[in-house]
Amino acid sequence: MTPALRRRFARLLVVTDVFLINAAFGVAYYLRYELQWLRDLDPSTYRRFDAYLPFALILTLLLLFAYRVDGAYDIRRDSSLVEEAYRITAGTATAIIIMVAIAFFTRPQLNSRLIYVYTGIFIPVFLIVSRIVFRAWLWRLRRRGIGVDRLLIVGAGEVGRMVMRSVVAQPELGYEIVGFLDDDPGKSNTALGRLRGLGTLDSLQDVLKSMPIDEVIVALPWHAHRKIVQVVQEVQQANVRPRIVPDLFALMLGRVQLDQINGIPLIGMQPVAITGFNLAVKRLLDVLVSILALTLAAPFWLLIPIAIKLDSPGPVLFNQVRIGRAGRPFVVHKFRSMVVDAEEQKDSLRSLNEADGPLFKIKEDPRTTRVGRLIRRTSLDELPQFLNVLKGDMSLVGPRPALPEEVAQYEEWHKRRLEASPGITGLWQVSGRSLVGFEEMVLLDTFYCENWSFGLDLKILFKTIPRVILGEGAF
Repeated sequence: MTPALRRRFARLLVVTDVFLINAAFGVAYYLRYELQWLRDLDPSTYRRFDAYLPFALILTLLLLFAYRVDGAYDIRRDSSLVEEAYRITAGTATAIIIMVAIAFFTRPQLNSRLIYVYTGIFIPVFLIVSRIVFRAWLWRLRRRGIGVDRLLIVGAGEVGRMVMRSVVAQPELGYEIVGFLDDDPGKSNTALGRLRGLGTLDSLQDVLKSMPIDEVIVALPWHAHRKIVQVVQEVQQANVRPRIVPDLFALMLGRVQLDQINGIPLIGMQPVAITGFNLAVKRLLDVLVSILALTLAAPFWLLIPIAIKLDSPGPVLFNQVRIGRAGRPFVVHKFRSMVVDAEEQKDSLRSLNEADGPLFKIKEDPRTTRVGRLIRRTSLDELPQFLNVLKGDMSLVGPRPALPEEVAQYEEWHKRRLEASPGITGLWQVSGRSLVGFEEMVLLDTFYCENWSFGLDLKILFKTIPRVILGEGAF
């Protein structure tokens, strides 16, 4: 987002806040003097609204100043709604206290204490709702390419991939990766899903001149400090903003834990997020939702097998060995959507494969039956996987369950996605499902393993619902 656009959004917030602050004051006046909430009003103390206009003006100025000091008008991607709500609430409390002191020291006979109590409640509520609406509007703009910063990643090692998966997994941040540079010939001209290798570091100046880039993120290993300095200088000379990701001696930044003993800094490694109590919470959610889903889907357990049997010969269920958490194999269950000898036909169809890496996918797969096309498009073929979830082989949310032959082709960094139980849905599904390439899927799955939270699972589950209904990326 350009500084000019950021200032424009900040001004829009200020104008909106001015309107909502005065609207909240008006509602407070109405509740106190017209509806007489909480306490009846002595008729002799009734005041017209215009008598409060000077105080409303002073309160508005105080609030705008308090919000400005607290950073409420800083348009930052890393600012959460909770942080914004805290800034608004803290700024409102400060301004209301000052306003009450001003009002009762100047014209105590005019002011009702309750009107300021009501105002102090309604202002944060109105403004927080406005921030929710603003975030939703900003998200829609970013999906249309407005307010999106174009990033160039310098370095495609572990640190660089960490940056890439964080950006890909959180499109609401408003970043678009145009590509990456790396001196490793095996990386510089390859692609990680939709992310393109644009050459070696020697190509930096040419890339900066030929492509619209707003920011360069330098993610080189710690021992390349001289190269880092050189890259930063070249980026600044091109009037592009450089940012450096500290490698911390090649440790996984998402799992670094900082502590100290009497001022001496200590760097340790956090365990994978889905362990201990977190794992128990996730497991409880898995069991409850699976029981509910299987109960609600009971009619499909009767209708789908009948349709499969009438459409093609063979068993109703398709059972296949997949690789679960920590590399443990298990048998996944699905409603059969292909002909019985589909696995035997795979070798003869290799030339039609539309997926990259170890994956094998064909959009118009000739092995799919008529009923199979329908249940795959609606994801009903995956209904028996709730049994896998109840057994503990899978989770509701997690990485895509991989085939043994796929895992056999993994590079070392690909294996990070095996640190969590595979899921019926996951970041890979809500980000495009079969339209997501293998390398990009690994980035998303690794981000999920390192950044798991109960809220993230709920967010993915809610995003899955419209994807399933619309059949986006399902084939």
